Amino acid sequence: MKDDVQKLLYGILAAFVILIVVWVGSVYMAGCGFSLTCNKAATLPPLTPVPTLIPATMPAPQRAAAGAFNKCQIAAVNLIGAWVSAGYPENDPFTFTDVKGRTCQGTFYKDVQPLFVESNLWYPGAQGCSSCHHSDVKTALMNMDLSSYAGILAGSHRANGEPKGNDILGGGIWEQSLLYQMLYAPNGQTTIGRPAMPLGRPASVPAEGPLIYAGQVVTLAEGTGSAPSPTPTPTP
Repeated sequence: MKDDVQKLLYGILAAFVILIVVWVGSVYMAGCGFSLTCNKAATLPPLTPVPTLIPATMPAPQRAAAGAFNKCQIAAVNLIGAWVSAGYPENDPFTFTDVKGRTCQGTFYKDVQPLFVESNLWYPGAQGCSSCHHSDVKTALMNMDLSSYAGILAGSHRANGEPKGNDILGGGIWEQSLLYQMLYAPNGQTTIGRPAMPLGRPASVPAEGPLIYAGQVVTLAEGTGSAPSPTPTPTP
């Protein structure tokens, strides 16, 4: 009786082992077939991550306006000089010659005034002239207002707010004006022994100031004269 029970237990255990082997074999055959080099369970190689796309909300790249290609280039001191020599008009355009020898036109408010009121223009870190020479002439340096057309023409030393002070534009003669003598600075030194303006201006800034884009080239339609007539091709 005891032998019969042992035989039964051994038979059940053997059947269980055979069942496990058959099940594992069937799973392997289903995944790899008869190959002995199955690699379906191998670790996947590292994949290159998908690059992050630029959000659609990013601002569109800025493009230069077509009119920017018609700009002239001139030294800051020479541009102010051309305006002064033209009689310092407020609204009418004035002409000047740019570094390429082209005839150009500019205006006070678009081209000249920024040289007095904008920062970082004469050199990196430069303050606008109007930060010291502002509209409150009683407290402004030299009692002078360089923030407006009227203030520039009114001149300096207006301690009590006088409508007219000392002329800084030389009566229209640029090279004799106080403004020219303060702005023209070879090697960072003025010709009159006073600090070059704008205040703190380094010697690396050219004597005539930085080159800037200003005005526009005068076309034949804007200027005088006409284009030369083409030479006719002789008939053979």
